[in-house]
Amino acid sequence: MKVLGIDPGSRSTGWGVVTREQGRYRLVAAGAIHTKSDTPMPQRLLAIHQGLAAVILLHEPEVIAIEAIFAHKSAASALVLGQARGVALVAAAASGRPVFEYNAMTIKSSVAGSGRADKEAIGRMVAVLLGGRVEGPHDAVDAVAIAMTHHAHAHRHAAAERLATVTSAATRTAATRASSIRASPQAPTLAPRAPAARRLPKLPAASASPPRPSEEVDE
Repeated sequence: MKVLGIDPGSRSTGWGVVTREQGRYRLVAAGAIHTKSDTPMPQRLLAIHQGLAAVILLHEPEVIAIEAIFAHKSAASALVLGQARGVALVAAAASGRPVFEYNAMTIKSSVAGSGRADKEAIGRMVAVLLGGRVEGPHDAVDAVAIAMTHHAHAHRHAAAERLATVTSAATRTAATRASSIRASPQAPTLAPRAPAARRLPKLPAASASPPRPSEEVDE
């Protein structure tokens, strides 16, 4: 699987394309999109968008991973970073590829084994995993680390996707069955009939007085 990692930034947006074959990482390409601080922000954002779109078109990644937003001490810096990250997400979404986001702690722990690792530690571990250092600025190295993070978590996403597919299929089947039951005609419900009254045999009427003995005639 070929993964494009993106480390967004208003001055430098790093990117790195990494594959994993037989358990080993292989670097396809890495670099950074630089913008000048004296350039108006709309033009800088446009350059980031166009640069990432060109990278996606050239290397044709299957999946795109990007660093998630994090808390920043300066509100102004957070706003500018959010704008750069926004255009990166737009470029990724416009390509039609699946997009995944990872926070900084997840990236550090996945690559360097510690959520508190600094850039130097991440750079060393990336070089160890690749068998060589990544040529370019720190932003490119960070982007490669983001791509590696997705490779490390790909099995979890695949399992979640399979579960979602099974759940969706089961939901559709249940809905179809319920719809067919509602649509099928129901047999008329008959009210229970009371049992017919039995007629008792009529008994002969009792005599008011006992029968009189027959009179004998004397001859």
